[in-house]
Amino acid sequence: MDETLGRALRRWRDRLSPVDVGRPARPGRRAAGLRREELAELAGLSVDYVVRLEQGRATSPSAQVVASLARALQLDPVERDHAYRLAGLLPPREGAISTHVPAGIQRMLARLGEFPVGVFSADWTLLSWTPSWAALLGDPGARTPAERNLVRAVFADGPGRLTAWPVITEDDALTHALVADLRAALVDHPRDRGLIGLIEEQRSGSAEFARLWDEGAVGRHVSARKTIVHPQVGEVTCDCDVLTVPGCDVRLVVYTVAAGSADAEKLEFLRVTNGVSAGGSPPPVTT
Repeated sequence: MDETLGRALRRWRDRLSPVDVGRPARPGRRAAGLRREELAELAGLSVDYVVRLEQGRATSPSAQVVASLARALQLDPVERDHAYRLAGLLPPREGAISTHVPAGIQRMLARLGEFPVGVFSADWTLLSWTPSWAALLGDPGARTPAERNLVRAVFADGPGRLTAWPVITEDDALTHALVADLRAALVDHPRDRGLIGLIEEQRSGSAEFARLWDEGAVGRHVSARKTIVHPQVGEVTCDCDVLTVPGCDVRLVVYTVAAGSADAEKLEFLRVTNGVSAGGSPPPVTT
């Protein structure tokens, strides 16, 4: 029997435990793996499209769709490349920025529902997030991948912002760090067209970005203290830490507050009012 993308998707879906993506293991569940509806939600696709892919009626998925399915199914890099080839696509080029989120990171996110955590690629595009991230910073689900890029959000005005409400830092550390981090990313990924295009776009469209870029700073965006002005609870001041994953392009941005503090009470209120259970629920995995 010939291998097809549809057969591979069903096989990968069947082997993935619902618990691995933050779904409760309810008694009497018939499906051993993920249901099509669950895969569609995780991948940001319609259920009908997932059905057509598995049945072989949708034969030309885009690279973004395959990347989204690969993350949702927690494929390893070899399996991800296999999925690209089954779809008639070339796997991501060596030297290009990877949007692959390792399965271990996804399982960790599924269990960190009470913390606002976002997963970013090397060019600072938001790949996935916990429900608490959406509750605190605004739901990015309705935005395109380009609109979920932190660099564009920071150097944009008005509706181009990534978040639905202001995020305030004490100084200009974030803008300096992001530009410096992009310069370092360009050394690691000199042939990535998306990264090169992002830098050119910002240099021509943002005087502040162009000035910082021309200063030639090099470094990494690490940790900061930030205040989110939330429309429901007012100011929430958090420690924001950036965690890197060895051997992987992604980095985790984690917001935390001191236990028992007023900020902790505000975060808990947002979790409850936005329907985020204490055990968490699966982060969206989107392109």
